[in-house]
Amino acid sequence: MHSPDKHLSPDLPPLTLATARALHLAAQGLLQAQRKKAVKADVLAAVRQMGVLQIDTIHVVARSPYLVLWSRLGDYPQAWLEQLLAEGALFEYWAHEACFVPIEDYGLYRHRMLDPASMGWKYSVKWMAEQGEAVASVLEHIRANGAARSADFERTDGKAGGWWSWKPEKRSLEVLFTSGVLMIAKRHNFQRYYDLAERVLPGWHDGLLPPEEQVRRHLLLASVKALGLARASWISDYFRTKQARASLAHDLQALVDEGALLRCAVAGWDDAVYVHAGHGQLLRDAAAGKLAPTLTTILSPFDPVVWDRRRALELFGFDYRLECYTPAEKRRHGYFSLPILRRGALVGRLDAKAHRAQGRFEIKSLALEDGVRLSARLVQDVAGAVQRLALWHACPAIDIARAQPAAFGAQLAEVLQDAGQTARRAA
Repeated sequence: MHSPDKHLSPDLPPLTLATARALHLAAQGLLQAQRKKAVKADVLAAVRQMGVLQIDTIHVVARSPYLVLWSRLGDYPQAWLEQLLAEGALFEYWAHEACFVPIEDYGLYRHRMLDPASMGWKYSVKWMAEQGEAVASVLEHIRANGAARSADFERTDGKAGGWWSWKPEKRSLEVLFTSGVLMIAKRHNFQRYYDLAERVLPGWHDGLLPPEEQVRRHLLLASVKALGLARASWISDYFRTKQARASLAHDLQALVDEGALLRCAVAGWDDAVYVHAGHGQLLRDAAAGKLAPTLTTILSPFDPVVWDRRRALELFGFDYRLECYTPAEKRRHGYFSLPILRRGALVGRLDAKAHRAQGRFEIKSLALEDGVRLSARLVQDVAGAVQRLALWHACPAIDIARAQPAAFGAQLAEVLQDAGQTARRAA
């Protein structure tokens, strides 16, 4: 890869780590709080800005896709996401992982559907070979009866349900989805309704399929744009594009040569970073110190800012892992710890559970990162974010069970109690 002192785009001074973070957060819609109350179009705009919205079903707090949107938009009705899916503005497919994707990007993923065997565990060649008749039966049921959920098929193999013990019909639905024969027509209570692709997207035919080289170029540029700035090693993860290092280096150089990408440096890094030409002014503003991160919010573990654990460490010094798959006794921070973003830095994490029926937001564990200085302003910022998150869950009562340092928990609890009393008086 080219060293940062050669072949740099003209007039671009090296970025500091702080300005690099600001550029990244600006590109992700996390630099400053949204000034106006969110409208439904803002949900679609946020998904387009990120490129993808990852899906996860854990819901000790709001499910991840809703939380990722809340971090950017503030309070909004969760139903807007499903409405955009049912209206055809979004579709679901394997992008970063399982994701909501803007419908105009369907052609970028069609090549994956046409070669499902390359999709690893997401598609079973063996299942298709051995259970072809059963798969055809599921498909025929949907063709005749319309969109169906997995739950519409009774389990016939006598086994109990479970993460890795999908019933046969669910397996068949998934291989048909991965191969693009079925699409997700809508969701209700977060359950997928599978339907024929030609009914969900009637205007598509494979004559519209863009060449693979064009897809590769588009996704490379889209990755860099969504990231704000990117080391070469960050790029392929974003849309899970499989590209050899030498091939990626060749493409990056070609895009710099034609002006589609800018190459610049970050102080202290020995490799170049790339910025989308469309972010040229944003880059100059960052370099001039004009991008001021003021937003304090709580992030999902599947937010693009932290889903690449190595990138989060390199850019934010934030060593993060999701521990819901770790045995309870080995967890450091909790089952579903949420990163705390505060004014351009990842300053801590909290493990929370929303007890919606009781209207209670339980913070099981709260921890500041090593080296973060405790101050009244930091406490106020974090308290505001926590309170907004709790109220969005319709949980006005907030409990803090454990905090590190303990003084942070005590000060936060005091500010939250005062805020709660003020809100009750106002009501």
